[in-house]
Amino acid sequence: MIPIISIVGKSGSGKTTLIEKLVPELIRRGRRVATVKHDVHGFEVDREGKDSWRHKKAGAHTVVISSPEKAALIRDVERDLNLAEIRDKLIQDVDLILSEGYKRDVQPKIEVFRKEVHKNLLCRKKDNLVAIVSNQKFNVGVPCFHLEDMKGLSNFIEKQFLTLRKEKEVSLKIDGRSIPMTPFVRDFLTQTVKGMLSALKGCKTPGLIEIRIDGKEK
Repeated sequence: MIPIISIVGKSGSGKTTLIEKLVPELIRRGRRVATVKHDVHGFEVDREGKDSWRHKKAGAHTVVISSPEKAALIRDVERDLNLAEIRDKLIQDVDLILSEGYKRDVQPKIEVFRKEVHKNLLCRKKDNLVAIVSNQKFNVGVPCFHLEDMKGLSNFIEKQFLTLRKEKEVSLKIDGRSIPMTPFVRDFLTQTVKGMLSALKGCKTPGLIEIRIDGKEK
C-alpha cells in the first residue's frame, strides 16, 4: 500500500513551498512521488471549447487525455474523496503520496509552522502529527526540522514510511473502501488471523494472506 503523508499548516505557512523543496530531494534519492492538492472550492483543468471539455460536457463520466509525454484523467465523483480513496482509485506506480491540506484526514501529518506568521500549531500528536517543519523549536513529542532541512526531513520520511516494515503491511477494505486501523487493531487482526491459520494443514508459515467475505444477505 502506498504511504500517504499530509503536509498541513495554516494559511501562509508555506505548504506548497515545502513540497516544492521536498519532492526534488526525494526524487534525487530515486523515489517516485505523487502529490494531491485539496481544493474545497472546486477547480477546472481544461479550457472551454477544447475536445476533452466537449467530451465531458457531452456527459462522459470519465475523460482521459493522453499524449507521448503525459496523461490526465478527469472523472465525476459523488463526494469529496478522502486520501485513501484517492490512492486506491486513482494513483499507482509511485513510492509515496504527498498531499497538501487534508488536515482532517486520518493520514500522518507534517505541519509547516512559521513563528512570524502564526502563534499556535494547527495539529497535535493526537491528530496523527508525525513531524514539524519550522523556524521555531517545539517540544510536543514529534521531531522538528528546520524549514531548509530537506535532507533531514527526507531521511525521516524514508525511515518511517519507505523502509519495508512487515508489521505495517496489513490493510482492511469493506465494499472497496479502505478502513484506517490503529496499530492496536492492526496487530490484533494480524495475530488473530495468523493464530487461527496456524492450526490448518499447510498454513504453518503463511506469507501473503488474503481473506474475502461476501457479507451480502442471500
